[in-house]
Amino acid sequence: MKMPGEFARHERTVICWPSRVDLYNDRMGDARMAHAALARTISAFEPVTMIANETDVERAKLLCGDTVDVVALPIDDSWFRDSGPIYVFDGEKRIAGNWVFNGWGEKFPPFDKDAAVAKKWVNLAGHEVRDINMVFEGGSITVDGEGALATTEQCLLNPNRNPTLSKEAIASMLQQELGANEIVWLPHGLSMDDDTDGHVDNVACFVAPQTIVLQGCDDPSTPDFGLLAENRRIAEQHNLVIKEVPVLPVVQFGGKTVQVPYLNFYLVNGAVIVPVCGHAADDDVLAL
Repeated sequence: MKMPGEFARHERTVICWPSRVDLYNDRMGDARMAHAALARTISAFEPVTMIANETDVERAKLLCGDTVDVVALPIDDSWFRDSGPIYVFDGEKRIAGNWVFNGWGEKFPPFDKDAAVAKKWVNLAGHEVRDINMVFEGGSITVDGEGALATTEQCLLNPNRNPTLSKEAIASMLQQELGANEIVWLPHGLSMDDDTDGHVDNVACFVAPQTIVLQGCDDPSTPDFGLLAENRRIAEQHNLVIKEVPVLPVVQFGGKTVQVPYLNFYLVNGAVIVPVCGHAADDDVLAL
């Protein structure tokens, strides 16, 4: 088994439509407009499918436009990177890994629809599926396509995911199911990432074989300055080319202080979709 890197050529991108009212509240309309704009943007580079609840299909079609396919499947919300299947190759054969999704440690119930959406999507697409009995989210790992995998101990070893599995047992599963022959166990996610317990997709991403980009922090007064420096020290113990985005934006949104890590970008065929927030460093990062 081998999981390709995110930078490999894509057949398509699959997104889920925002649905959880108690999360978005009065910003649900904004969230849906943003997801539609994201889907339209990606569709200029590769095919895009939007999954929506049956009651939301027509609205999703209207906002997404003709360049995005919209399909009806039951979902709780929009985080398909975490709830969706993990694709691997066994030689030339593509296999969709159907891992267990538990709502990020059962923090966001109900999640029964999202726990089932990977299998439903795979069946709809006609892909071969393999059921894997381990709690796992796509945003908790990044791979280089050649056997290297990075994750955070904060998330993958959290007792709210797989309390009966040791670190060694989890590593064995990653090797068996994803072809992870070298695991970079970064200690930390972001200090404010309580929702996912420190997903690696906020702090690290492989962009080529043996080449990883790390999120840095430019403010010594924050916890992340030390946490992300420790991540780098661990990464330097591996035979990797390391690049770093040195600025971690912190902004006010809806009366809350939030981090907007540039590392949570998305690689599409021929482009990179980068989150920006009006920070002074936005233009510098986009120019990298």
